[in-house]
Amino acid sequence: MSPLTTRAARFAAGGIGFALAATALAGCTGGSGAETVRFTFSKREAIDFMTQVVADFNASQDDVEVVIDTSGVDVVSASFVRGNPPDLMLANYNMEVSRFVDRCALSDLSGTDAAATIRPDLQPLMDQYGVCEGQTSALPYSLMASSVIYNKEIFAEHDLEVPTTWSELIEVGDRLQDAGVAPFYATFKDDWTIGQGWFDYSIGGEVDTIDFFEQLAGLGTEVGPDSAVSFEKDFAGPMEQMVHLAENYTNPDAPSRGYDDGNVAFANGEGAMYLQGPWAIAEVGRIAPDLEVGTFPLPMTEDPDDRKVRVNVDLAAMIPADAQHPEAARAFLEHLYQPEIIEAYNASQLGFVPTVDAPPNDDPRVEGMQEFYDAGQVYQGASVLIPKTIPVFNYGQAIVLGSNPESILRTLDADWARLALRQ
Repeated sequence: MSPLTTRAARFAAGGIGFALAATALAGCTGGSGAETVRFTFSKREAIDFMTQVVADFNASQDDVEVVIDTSGVDVVSASFVRGNPPDLMLANYNMEVSRFVDRCALSDLSGTDAAATIRPDLQPLMDQYGVCEGQTSALPYSLMASSVIYNKEIFAEHDLEVPTTWSELIEVGDRLQDAGVAPFYATFKDDWTIGQGWFDYSIGGEVDTIDFFEQLAGLGTEVGPDSAVSFEKDFAGPMEQMVHLAENYTNPDAPSRGYDDGNVAFANGEGAMYLQGPWAIAEVGRIAPDLEVGTFPLPMTEDPDDRKVRVNVDLAAMIPADAQHPEAARAFLEHLYQPEIIEAYNASQLGFVPTVDAPPNDDPRVEGMQEFYDAGQVYQGASVLIPKTIPVFNYGQAIVLGSNPESILRTLDADWARLALRQ
């Protein structure tokens, strides 16, 4: 049995924080046996971990039996339509889930012990996806922070410091070019790698995405060249800088290279920097286990204090308002948020724990982002705040491959206005 398994079982068996919930559940079961909780979990890379947590919980008591469902968000969405949603969801928090929040289709979790442990400064990130007034519809469980991944060995070989300003970044790029090393290994064949990396990092390093999208939502159909904010106006500078990096500091075959190619090439030292998330770090590690990598925010201005890291709420916990076993679901939710479980989960996924007293992530591959996360210097990527009906990944790809940024950003404004009109 793993250390996590032993700790989790011991904790649950001891009944700390669970005894009251178990007592309440006795009335729900009527003495007829364990009450079944349908639990959906959407992160495929961590199914084995969460399946073990469920097994330990079930073995630790007799009042609740959790059944894990990994069938995915489409099946969950369909279950809401049929009026038979799961009892508890631990899912990626995105625009698809926000429909449940905005329609108040989720129960209020503000009174749970788990809610009291969440960092208050993360609430604006949650609210960007939707709000049901007067309640806490979802609790963050795992945050993924993303920034520039860099090859520490290449940086050391060429006596390079991590850049903290735009001009320092350009200097690093020039020195690497002069040494015959591709400063950035780019994978422009796969549009999503541009969207979540090049596009989001460039914008997030210069634009306050929370303020921008709040104003944009208020404008509705009035978004355009003369509005207070617009894609054409506010994203023009970052897109110009993104194009400068893409044209001058990437591998020549970037347009034909995809995500898998990039992982292999970066692992083999074919580029000094890589604009990818922690999922790529894991893949690179499988190819080159001894490669030393680190992370830093992409600097887009001349003020080091402007640096931020891109975050997304990789998992959030939610209990549907129509859950058949809400109290049993809350009992398991409280179990999931016990420190030894939530911290072990995030450590296993290179994630950041959203609770107030969580220890720092000291994995050397991602610890370069910890100080920014601690200080709240974070942003959600612009690409994930734009509805999927707008092909923003395609737009970002077109820009890095040579299309006119001004024209594409103007099209993005028009797309947003049309969508606002339909809604």
